[in-house]
Amino acid sequence: MNMPTIGAGTFRLQGQTAIDSVANALDLGYRHIDTAQIYGNEEEVGTALASSGVPRKEVFVTTKIWTEHLAGDALIPSLKESLRKLRLEQLDLTLIHWPSPNGAVPVAESMAALLEARALGLTRTIGVSNFTIALMQEAIDAVGAANIATNQVELHPYLQNRAVAAFAREHGIGLTAYMPLAYGKVLDDAVIKAIAARLQATPAQVTLAWLLARGHAVIPSSTRRENLASNLASTSLVLNQDDLAAIDALDRGERLVSPDFGPSWD
Repeated sequence: MNMPTIGAGTFRLQGQTAIDSVANALDLGYRHIDTAQIYGNEEEVGTALASSGVPRKEVFVTTKIWTEHLAGDALIPSLKESLRKLRLEQLDLTLIHWPSPNGAVPVAESMAALLEARALGLTRTIGVSNFTIALMQEAIDAVGAANIATNQVELHPYLQNRAVAAFAREHGIGLTAYMPLAYGKVLDDAVIKAIAARLQATPAQVTLAWLLARGHAVIPSSTRRENLASNLASTSLVLNQDDLAAIDALDRGERLVSPDFGPSWD
């Protein structure tokens, strides 16, 4: 199956909260679940998947390899451990979560290991996350653009990452928007609230619909079932060109996720 354009994220969800969020998402109709080794919730995600009753082939599951496991001899063992925790035989998508700090492990080494993991049947597709244009070029040089399913990046109305988006589009690589609601900041935006009021929608739905209209996949997260349901409904909300342009104009380069080990952003 191709990656569904809307998924349920699990960042910061722990314990029973993580289990309940994923269980609710699957029950509501989400068929794309995103986790990561560093989130510390792969076992909980696995529990929710196993008890959901949804056939494995109907759910697209993504995990992300942490920086400590990017070396060629470490990546595959760490992925096997993720599979054990998730109770899966195969991931649908495996990403490099962050580029190796200070380039300690070359991009080519990690991408080669991901390609080997795919050849071994541990994952159906591979990709990257938090990659700049220069790092995306390194990944393309290593394995070819056709082998890179997505670059998962922070992307919302206040940080539209246009240079990265244009480069990815040029090479046929999808973008997956994490933090799509900017930690909830955009929900109070006057422009977005006005569009939402006119369409009898929520600001979250408008924001997600804008991202989807711009060709991105989105992985919002929520611990509340009603919010999960509301977010999922954004897939049927249609914004007109004026609405899209108004949200395009909100870009202010406001990056919310920039750890000290991160790359030099475009």
